[in-house]
Amino acid sequence: MIGSLNPQQQAAVTLPPAHALVLAGAGSGKTRVLTTRMAWLIQSSQASPFGLMAVTFTNKSAREMLTRLSALLPINTRGLWVGTFHGLCNRMLRAHHRDAGLPQTFQILDSADQLAAIKRLIKGAGIDDDKFPPRDVQRFINGAKEEGQRPADVEVWDAHRRRLVEIYQLYQDQCQREGVVDFAELLLRAYELLQRNAPIREHYQRRFQHILVDEFQDTNTLQYRWLTLLAGGGAHIFAVGDDDQSIYAFRGANVGNMSDFERDYARGNVIRLEQNYRSYGHILDSANALIAHNTGRLGKNLWTEQGEGEPVRVVEQASDLLEAQWIIDEIKALINDGSLRREIAVLYRSNAQSRIIEHALFSAGIPYKVYGGLRFFERQEVKHALAYLRLMDNPHDDTSWLRVVNFPVRGIGARTLEQLSDLARQQESSLFRAVPSMSGKGGNNLARFAELIQQMAHEAQVLSLPELIEHVVHHSGLLAHYQTDREGADRIENLQELVNAAAAFVAEANLEGLPAGRIPDGALTAASLGAEASEALAAMSPLAAFLTHASLEAGDNQAQAGQDAIQLMTVHAAKGLEFDSVFITGVEEGLFPHENSLLEAAGLEEERRLMYVAITRARERLYLSLAQSRMLHGQTRYAMRSRFLDEIPEQHLKWLTPRDGRAPVQAQQLAWSGAFRRGNTFNRGDGGSSATPMAARSLTSSVTVGALQFRIGTGVRHAKFGEGTVIGLSGSGQDAQAQIQFRDAGTKTLALGVAKLEITAG
Repeated sequence: MIGSLNPQQQAAVTLPPAHALVLAGAGSGKTRVLTTRMAWLIQSSQASPFGLMAVTFTNKSAREMLTRLSALLPINTRGLWVGTFHGLCNRMLRAHHRDAGLPQTFQILDSADQLAAIKRLIKGAGIDDDKFPPRDVQRFINGAKEEGQRPADVEVWDAHRRRLVEIYQLYQDQCQREGVVDFAELLLRAYELLQRNAPIREHYQRRFQHILVDEFQDTNTLQYRWLTLLAGGGAHIFAVGDDDQSIYAFRGANVGNMSDFERDYARGNVIRLEQNYRSYGHILDSANALIAHNTGRLGKNLWTEQGEGEPVRVVEQASDLLEAQWIIDEIKALINDGSLRREIAVLYRSNAQSRIIEHALFSAGIPYKVYGGLRFFERQEVKHALAYLRLMDNPHDDTSWLRVVNFPVRGIGARTLEQLSDLARQQESSLFRAVPSMSGKGGNNLARFAELIQQMAHEAQVLSLPELIEHVVHHSGLLAHYQTDREGADRIENLQELVNAAAAFVAEANLEGLPAGRIPDGALTAASLGAEASEALAAMSPLAAFLTHASLEAGDNQAQAGQDAIQLMTVHAAKGLEFDSVFITGVEEGLFPHENSLLEAAGLEEERRLMYVAITRARERLYLSLAQSRMLHGQTRYAMRSRFLDEIPEQHLKWLTPRDGRAPVQAQQLAWSGAFRRGNTFNRGDGGSSATPMAARSLTSSVTVGALQFRIGTGVRHAKFGEGTVIGLSGSGQDAQAQIQFRDAGTKTLALGVAKLEITAG
């Protein structure tokens, strides 16, 4: 059973009964150690199968653990307490529903059901949902529960928070009346059951003498308290985790639980699993060097016996379009060399980055699958925006009408829509045409919506396609709706990326300068739609052509179940997975690390852990790519290399484009517009700067100060700092600032109105 384990794994499996912390690095066999520990305890008669509890974070992990355990021992695993926190708490509450104050048949609300219940409560109580958006209320309630707080426990410091606490109480009363619990309530109610009922608490404390916990770094405050309460009767917690892979702070995970557990329970009883069975040496050494920049780590260093392997390849392209094309070309080469598509993954920090990669894969005819998420044109917020656009092109599209007529909410309820549908059937007309026949408040709200669509359709006659989409996102209420949701940042980024998609489409189809609603003279150049579509497109407006393009890209290029396909995903979704070849895209300051993380050390350290997770997904080949210019938020941004590149030693990197030198900004702009094609690369040498982007972030491509004109790429000389290259510009006139990479002095931000600079080139 333990003969095939390495010495560190054997030491962890055969620990005598005691609290223990196992620091299990990526690819070090932690699941194997957990299940073998359970089997060893049973086989050595130190525990019965029913005296063990094993806690995981996913049902998949729980199933894998049970499968491995049954392969090691001839036992029936059906009755074992192995499952997720929520699953085990549900099991406990079902057994003691009366003591927990719940009906025997209590129902569980998932996140969507919980939100619907909160919306119903807010409406019924006459609460202003502009001041108290349902999603904000949901987040407040769940956050309080995850801290173990009932309404009476929540600290109140102003009137707004007092009202939130009152809504929390109303919600709690509503759930109790209806006999339902949400996910956070499962854990809180189970914790309270053990805390307040001594006989039940002592029963479980006697029963479970060994509690094994997977992914301990992802536990939140209440989960930690629940575990230690269960162990209060003398049980031993065997915690397995990796503080370097704690990337879920936004979900409430507390990486500090690991150091707290070591200090309060394990008391130095820590075993490190550092031998990696997944990746080659260059990949692991890169990850080790990167994560070493974080403070307060428990500390470990991954190593392998597989050899160094290939160095990490780094490529810097002039634009995000060229970056995507380079990735596609490299993927084609890997496939030609025998790689399976499913063993190739493209990772990105932000969901919005997937759109341009999806488009490149689609154009190349390479099947792909978006793991743990939806393809770009299938995402809720994108489909909402497209529905508005479709109604502007064709107001009689009933499917699009029903999708957005009351989204965002505008007082058009189910009863009103039912009456409208009845009228439309009687008149044999579309819903739009039946609106004038409606009366009352519902009819007035429908008329206002129809007028909104007509007004936006009128704008299509004067605005370009990208401008029109921006107009729709603002005036439809979509932007305001998602701005009220703290988790809406990704959705807003995707809406902004839809503007970028339109700009790219306009450039490819040679439609620059043409209003979105006008039919052009002559056939369109429809590169992305195929030559056979050109004749049909000749009679289409840019808006109609773009909608056709979106439908095609959202169509059948997604891989079918079981089909060999390229894997696309965010880095968060990639945790726990591994691939032969991994591309990490957008390795730029402000993107990875994300600009939202740069304001505080804790945020930056989580971003570094996220990059560590991304790097350690690769078995054989790792690629890091970045672009000097990228379309973000509807504007071209000029990027700096991520500081993470500077934190990886040069001996582990192989630059496929020169590390030094930078293309003129004109070349970058042409690359974005499509004038430059594969084979032309331009590189910005910032010489390893780890400086953050300029604070204002309102970057520009050129600035004139007096008689001097500065551009991105301009060579300059300073009396003190020597020669350098302009890599960022902001402001204008005497207030302009330049970020300059000096050859010998590093990166400096200088006020151009007072700095005495001499232009040497560009």
